[in-house]
Amino acid sequence: MSEKKHTELPSAAQLEAELKRVRYRSRYGAAIRSTVYALVIVAAFAVLVATLWLPVLQIYGSSMNPTLYDGDILVSVKGSSFERGDIVAFYYNNKILVKRVIAVQGEWVNIDEDGYVYVNNEKIDEPYVRETALGECTIEMPYQVPDSRIFVMGDHRSVSIDSRSTAIGCVSDEQIVGKLVYQIWPLSRIGSV
Repeated sequence: MSEKKHTELPSAAQLEAELKRVRYRSRYGAAIRSTVYALVIVAAFAVLVATLWLPVLQIYGSSMNPTLYDGDILVSVKGSSFERGDIVAFYYNNKILVKRVIAVQGEWVNIDEDGYVYVNNEKIDEPYVRETALGECTIEMPYQVPDSRIFVMGDHRSVSIDSRSTAIGCVSDEQIVGKLVYQIWPLSRIGSV
């Protein structure tokens, strides 16, 4: 005759401990899943906001010195209403350029040989420019800004390629990325632009 193996049943304490372990594992897994889901949703929302309303941009080059420097990081706001003095980012040949609004549609721009800028025959105050320069100017002055366009120039006039050049010209609404409003890097210069 074969002998039956007799297995011991776990005690109540052992069953309770195993039940606690399984419940803990289930709660731990649910907490991890909900945390991961929340992080994915927050990241997706941040990307959506950054893409649609508040693009974050990094400055490359020196055309906006002394206002902005190579490596500065700024937040821009989407929009299509700009005033003289606003700093805007726009697409040009698969790049994003950053320049200052000098004139809007219908206004007349004139730049003398010393680099002083006149809009509608009035010299504009430009405290952000350290040295004036005519720069690379291939358009005929005086120049009237076409409809739905803005005339932009860099603050470092002698090196900036901008609306003074027929290569770039005036910027259309479709090219605009946004208006730069807040600098977030470097920390020493954090604040409104």
